[in-house]
Amino acid sequence: MPDTTKRRFLFLLGSTRRNGNSELLARRAAGFLPAVTAQQWLFLPDYALPPFIDQRHDESYLAPTTGPEKTLLDATLAATDLVLVSPLYWYALSTPAKHYLDYWSAWLRTPNLDFRARMRGKTFWAVVAGSGPGAEAQPLQEGLQLTAAYMDMPWGGYLYGNGSRPGDVRQDVVAWQAAEGFFGPASNQG
Repeated sequence: MPDTTKRRFLFLLGSTRRNGNSELLARRAAGFLPAVTAQQWLFLPDYALPPFIDQRHDESYLAPTTGPEKTLLDATLAATDLVLVSPLYWYALSTPAKHYLDYWSAWLRTPNLDFRARMRGKTFWAVVAGSGPGAEAQPLQEGLQLTAAYMDMPWGGYLYGNGSRPGDVRQDVVAWQAAEGFFGPASNQG
């Protein structure tokens, strides 16, 4: 695994609740990155994207020049590592996390952006919290792994924590301990 001191981690918080279980678990894992590792944390609900409209057969997408889409695009392209942080809702990502990924479809088709080429080689990670042992999150994990493969991005790993009420994930001893080395050399989950 590459040296984390020269990397820039983008944490995309997909919960509709601040400081939820998935965020707590991600912050725990990030706390073990070297202090010199750049980290950017974006709470996706703060970046109100308009509803995604698939126009790939109608017209060309234009690169955003202002607003939340430009902020998210710029942060995405600047990162070496993207960490999608989401609670498990109905066996899938939260709405803000899925909405952000939908915009990748637009960016893939934006002339002169070269989104796919610029994403190639960035490491894709996931930190998820749900209210069960984790088997029900397998479709979500597999979907994100397929996304990484499609984009030619290395899959960094998947960290799952069990927790329903705020703060419950701290009681998931296995996940809480796994967070310590999640982004480190020993990390190769799922």
